[in-house]
Amino acid sequence: METIKEPMVEYGVAKLALPGHEQSGDHHVVRCNRNGVLIAAIDGIGHGEEAADAARIAASILNASVDEPIISLVEQCHEQLRPTRGVVLSVASIDPAHGMMTWIGVGNVQGVLMRADTKNGNPQETLLSACGSCRIPIAAPASHGNPGGQG
Repeated sequence: METIKEPMVEYGVAKLALPGHEQSGDHHVVRCNRNGVLIAAIDGIGHGEEAADAARIAASILNASVDEPIISLVEQCHEQLRPTRGVVLSVASIDPAHGMMTWIGVGNVQGVLMRADTKNGNPQETLLSACGSCRIPIAAPASHGNPGGQG
């Protein structure tokens, strides 16, 4: 496996527990894997310790299996979170070698792909969650038709 010498993404995270709660149910995962990077935003349902516990379980599953397909990761989360409140979850796997991103959203989530190189297309594209899992090209689409999404 090649050692990554430069970071693949720059990111920032902000989270804050609500007044009266010691813990936040908001968690994230940003991990390099063998094909690129896995990114997830996790929001435990509700507030406080129970929401934080559910979000920690989901983050632990994702961190332990960064090379798995995202559908498998979501299925693992679904099974292991059954006894908890659950989470809403957005997971993206970015494969720069193939210029592809695979994204899935579970629950009331939205994703937006923002392109750094906008000379050949739209600088931002809303990721569809209605179709479940979508694969779309990172590079700007060549035509104005279907951007290569698969549902």
